[in-house]
Amino acid sequence: MSRVLRTPLPAVGRALGRRRTVMRIAPFVVVLERLVRRISRGRHGVLDVAGLPSMELTVLGRKSGVPRTVSLLYVPEGQDDFLLVGSNWGRPQHPSWSANLAAADHAEIHSRGERFKVRVRRLTGAERDRAWERAIQRWPGYTMEQKMVPERPFRLFELTRI
Repeated sequence: MSRVLRTPLPAVGRALGRRRTVMRIAPFVVVLERLVRRISRGRHGVLDVAGLPSMELTVLGRKSGVPRTVSLLYVPEGQDDFLLVGSNWGRPQHPSWSANLAAADHAEIHSRGERFKVRVRRLTGAERDRAWERAIQRWPGYTMEQKMVPERPFRLFELTRI
């Protein structure tokens, strides 16, 4: 009989993500994320180490046309679907990746050593509302981040593997 190793790290990460003070360490987390991804050749990020799902998203710049890559937390929506939330750590402005993604039909994901193309769809209306509920169930910190900037509803995207 095989045993499944259970780690408390995802629960700890979700608990920490509900604290406003954690938003102050965002620059450190971003640098650490890049370092871990470089060391692991893109297979893992610091969020993966903490038991939280993360990816590298590459999308063309909406103005420059140059590929831009960013590491992001995501909400798994099955085997081939991924939900992204443009929270930007609760900052007043939308993250630049979300503006690029809103202008794109396709992007590329690099996660757990696998790289593949995805179709991009921005969610709106009732569909966005349902996706938001799923997102905050997975990562309750989004609720706190949204309270930090109530005037800026976060952009939500569904990415589907092609």
